[in-house]
Amino acid sequence: MGFADIAVAEDLSGSAGGPLSGKVALVTGAGRGIGAAIARRLAREGAAVAITYHSSPGRAEKVVADITSEGGRAVALAADSGDADAVRAAVAGTVAAFGGLDILVNNAGAAAYAPIGELAVDDFDREVAVNVRSVWVASREALQHMGEGGRIISIGSVFADRIPISNGTTYALTKAAIGGFTRALARELGPRAITVNNVQPGPVDTEGNPSDGDGAALMKGLTPMGRFGTPEEMTGLIAYLAGPESAFVTGATINIDGGYSV
Repeated sequence: MGFADIAVAEDLSGSAGGPLSGKVALVTGAGRGIGAAIARRLAREGAAVAITYHSSPGRAEKVVADITSEGGRAVALAADSGDADAVRAAVAGTVAAFGGLDILVNNAGAAAYAPIGELAVDDFDREVAVNVRSVWVASREALQHMGEGGRIISIGSVFADRIPISNGTTYALTKAAIGGFTRALARELGPRAITVNNVQPGPVDTEGNPSDGDGAALMKGLTPMGRFGTPEEMTGLIAYLAGPESAFVTGATINIDGGYSV
């Protein structure tokens, strides 16, 4: 619960001229994988970036070091996204570190694969808490600080629409929920000129989902491009949705999946 282990660098000039210059972003679950790539990209675009991590402080510190070495500003906050109080504290920690919050990227995720008859209720509760409740809590808390032009971006999954493997009922359920939440919140926040969007990656080569792991051959076979994506290939769309050129894009669910969902 709460946040700790803050590592922050003073404002330097390296990213001052980017399209996100002067903006503050929070990326949850960004100690590695897609979240880490998103944090680095937003920092290169000029944003001051806070990231949360749960069990990988070393990786989170590396992300912060990468950003600060390029002249950016970054802070790492210890926060279990399954803990609502920790999510609230992470938003507060971001505001305390950088004086505000303009961009929220709900990236943290959890997955437990098992037949529905074998999946424990505690596992179900954990997935829902991380994949759904944390998105709701973080968005609710962030909106207390966002002004006109704010951005909320959630990282869903193409498994919300098409899941070719067994034993992923809860994961698919939680990721499908993000689409509905996105549409409803976009409707609510339109008058405030705050956009809300959902990005659904397909198979992406990460530590938790390696391109040579179990089931990888099946996923590649279902993807017209015949390969996994990279975390970096996810970041261009995120940067666009976080930036000024996407002001009329809201309530959208957009796939980055190499054609997996066609």
